[in-house]
Amino acid sequence: MSDAVLLTGATGFLGMELLVRYLERTDRRVYALVRGADHEHVQARMARTLLDLFGPGHPYDERVVALRGDITRVGLGIHGGLDWLAERVSEIVHAAASVSFELEPQAARTINLDGTRRVLEFAERCHARGTLRRMSYISTAYVGGEHAGCFSEDDLDVGQSFRNSYEQAKFEAECLIARSRGQLPITTLRPSIIVGERDSGWTAAFNVLYWPLRAFARGTYAALPARGDAPVDVVPVDYVADAVFALSQCPQAEGATFHLTAGMHVSSVGELVELATSFFKRPLPRLIEPALYRRVVHPLLMRAATDERSRRALRRSEVFFPYFAMRVRFDDRRSRVALREAGIEAAPLASYFDRLIHFALAAEWGRRRISRARASGRRMPPSPSRVPYAPRPGARLVLAE
Repeated sequence: MSDAVLLTGATGFLGMELLVRYLERTDRRVYALVRGADHEHVQARMARTLLDLFGPGHPYDERVVALRGDITRVGLGIHGGLDWLAERVSEIVHAAASVSFELEPQAARTINLDGTRRVLEFAERCHARGTLRRMSYISTAYVGGEHAGCFSEDDLDVGQSFRNSYEQAKFEAECLIARSRGQLPITTLRPSIIVGERDSGWTAAFNVLYWPLRAFARGTYAALPARGDAPVDVVPVDYVADAVFALSQCPQAEGATFHLTAGMHVSSVGELVELATSFFKRPLPRLIEPALYRRVVHPLLMRAATDERSRRALRRSEVFFPYFAMRVRFDDRRSRVALREAGIEAAPLASYFDRLIHFALAAEWGRRRISRARASGRRMPPSPSRVPYAPRPGARLVLAE
């Protein structure tokens, strides 16, 4: 029996960071499910990803096996069947998803719900062979939808409605996961809004928070549909990846759900606006009650926009405006306790906000590609560290006080 990892979403933003941790902190083989027109295309995508992460001369080519596949297809779309893979895989990390807020509901379900169903089917195949130690499912804290008040790590269906098809499909996928929890060793991880690395600002995905910040930098917003005290729950990708890796290796985390959120460091709309106005030297926008903004102010701003770029920025920002008037707060006490001894914790947005924006400007908000290796000035270690089941030597994870 092998001790390999199957990682979906390895070429995506969070998936790339997870790939780094499995390569640098273990000596295990990683099977990465990658979409592509053919085998050569898939191999080229993975080669570019590894180069982007580590730079030239890295030692990981032999440990990453890129598999041409598709999570939405029966058998994960893998040619030749799944039996050979099930015999080798002891851990599954399902990070592949569409994070678009603008997909039609069925399209969002195809990727985020049906894709999760296919991964679960593979997990059942591994489990039947006695090979599966853990499946880690990357959900989102926003399965809480428009719930007002505290949303705990044990909450799921609290009668909430949803802002978009992404939240709805991820909620439905997590319900599917919950039904399998008694039969499979599953850990559910719920990050909030993920932004770039706190040290370098590096990101491969300029969405969610970056869209309104980009529009703000251009002076697009004279007013915002927001409440100043509304929580803005933001976490850096390195915190999320460290936490996912650590909890995936923790035996006591099996069967539990963890909020990978800002916790006591949660920001607010008011703080975010102040950080942005200070950095970009822009006047403070007026915060307007969201319903009034949508009904009256937004149409006026659209008509007053002097160029198509401003109108496009306003239109594109509309899907993010509901996140500026949220009333939910995420209880992350289980995560805090579990990660404390490992030294893994979130950080206040203000402590790394400037680095996020400096990187975004250097990358021209995603138009210019800057590799992770270049952004972090990484130098490859002479050989990968071999720490199979701990986030760092001597670290300890606990789930109760």
